[in-house]
Amino acid sequence: EATSALDYESERIIQQNMQTICQGRSVIIIAHRLSAVRDAHRILVVDRGQIVEQGSHAELIAQQAEHYCRLHRLQQG
Repeated sequence: EATSALDYESERIIQQNMQTICQGRSVIIIAHRLSAVRDAHRILVVDRGQIVEQGSHAELIAQQAEHYCRLHRLQQG
């Protein structure tokens, strides 16, 4: 994770720049911080090497996807 050691403000700046750089391209991002993938068109949640959930952030929250929502709650504080 390129932003794992950064404070949230620095991460936000990098994410804004990444959105510009990646626009119109397919990009694979591996992340533990959901803020790094929140705006992705499709999020794949992997557990023990298997895709267990997929969708956009809004879809995964609406579906109350077990793994994604658990991580979301933990990161929201």
